[in-house]
Amino acid sequence: MAINVGKDYGAWKKVGGELEELPLQSRVIKESSNKYAFSFSDAELLQITTPDLYIVYGDVKFKEHKMYFRPTNELPDMVKLRFTLSGNGSIYNQVNKRQYIFNSNQQNIIYMPELDGTGEYDTTRPYQFFEVHFAKERFLQLAENSNPSLQALADHLDAGQYSQLADYNLPVSWAMKNCIYEIINCNYTGSLKLAFIDSKCIELLVLQAEAFEKARGKTERSPVLAAYDQERIYHAREYLVNHLDAPPSITELAKICGINEFKLKQGFKGLFDRSIFGYLTDYKLNYARELLLEGTPIKAVAFQLGYSSVPHFSNAFRKKFAVSPGKLI
Repeated sequence: MAINVGKDYGAWKKVGGELEELPLQSRVIKESSNKYAFSFSDAELLQITTPDLYIVYGDVKFKEHKMYFRPTNELPDMVKLRFTLSGNGSIYNQVNKRQYIFNSNQQNIIYMPELDGTGEYDTTRPYQFFEVHFAKERFLQLAENSNPSLQALADHLDAGQYSQLADYNLPVSWAMKNCIYEIINCNYTGSLKLAFIDSKCIELLVLQAEAFEKARGKTERSPVLAAYDQERIYHAREYLVNHLDAPPSITELAKICGINEFKLKQGFKGLFDRSIFGYLTDYKLNYARELLLEGTPIKAVAFQLGYSSVPHFSNAFRKKFAVSPGKLI
């Protein structure tokens, strides 16, 4: 979901009701951070525009469960790299009769040239998202001679067809989260910032293309995993990351997700290349690293993530990153 509240489109300007491309010397990176009080939500948005990109990072608290989207011709044709960081929601687009699901810690690439539909969001928790919108022509250039998954998407785009990288979403990896963090917290200025932001957005695109290509290969090699079982396993992963401080046992997790233990363990290993316990441990320690870099005290991090003691947390952290938590701060 993108909330565009201004008329600044980076490499574009509005002239006589039409969008025209700006000359090269007029193209600069622009950034704004604002809070908005809409009738349907309160939102804090960071927006960045460059010649070929529109980037938005948002923290939204929805006041209404349902909202409506109406068509607009004000934006240039763009492709969206979408990352849902927390919260849940969905959009039904009346134009192409398609529902798009936005669940916590999931990502996809979407081409939706027109939106006229209804959105439904969880009003009980904040909805955080990060989106990179590539100008269509730039995206097609980057996708040329890439991997099969990205080229298939590019073929649909070139034909003007609504499409997304896959019919399912994939988890937001830690490499993707690091890219997002670096974009949001970039301290460069001028042309250096423009180059840095551009390179990081391309890196995000590469990481997504790679993730979906790997998932595609696994699906082709493992046809026995039914769609329902796959959905339940993704739900299990989401449940785990939302209960890091007190994760359930595998038996409990299987009951919560409505799948038997064998399918859960085998399917989880197949989809995420590691055991449930291994995935959970890696996720907790990567999240711990993120919290420490943000300045959270070591004791608070250990407590928040459910470690029995600070020494226990420190030993696990040192084993993974070869440095103690104290030296990271």
